[in-house]
Amino acid sequence: MFDAVIIGVAGGSGSGKTTVVQELVRRLSAYPVTVIQHDWYYRDWSHLPPQERAAINFDHPDAIQTEMLVEHLKQLRSGLPVEAPVYDFVRHERRSETLPVPPGKAIIVEGILVLAEPALRELMDLKLFVDTDADIRFIRRLQRDMTERGRTMESVIRQYLQTVQPMHSQFVEPSKRQADVIIPEGGQNLVAVDLIAARVSEIIRSSE
Repeated sequence: MFDAVIIGVAGGSGSGKTTVVQELVRRLSAYPVTVIQHDWYYRDWSHLPPQERAAINFDHPDAIQTEMLVEHLKQLRSGLPVEAPVYDFVRHERRSETLPVPPGKAIIVEGILVLAEPALRELMDLKLFVDTDADIRFIRRLQRDMTERGRTMESVIRQYLQTVQPMHSQFVEPSKRQADVIIPEGGQNLVAVDLIAARVSEIIRSSE
């Protein structure tokens, strides 16, 4: 049976999860590493009018089709490729095309809620939480949503106050207690990233 290490990387929106993942991939370059993102699995809202789609609470666990991600992770761990959904964050709907995702010796699953989902945690060999101050997270999210997702400043601020921050307090922050390792300062914490990469390498080598 194909044996892969599954690493969960959680943390608030804008905490620096992606930077941590990129640094881990770089340090694990001796092995095939697969990265898969929880927010690829947002449910398809194409059946709703645009105004209703925009009003959906995208920071609640119910907005994501986690059950599909769980099945995909099981397939990847077994050595089988999957076709991940592709989400349009501007139109709030899934695109018709899919993204081929190959298996790897290490599978990194990233998302704000990955440690809040018991079914995902059960599959993880290592659970990480990236911990960053709220003001820094907000600034990063504001910049990202305006430049990458075509949002206005007003809409980003409104969403942050109405759903992002309340859902962070309800789901994301409590999930920190499920982490094996908490990484302060995100990808800037190179000592933590080095130690985690060394541990993952050790697990991979022991399974070969």
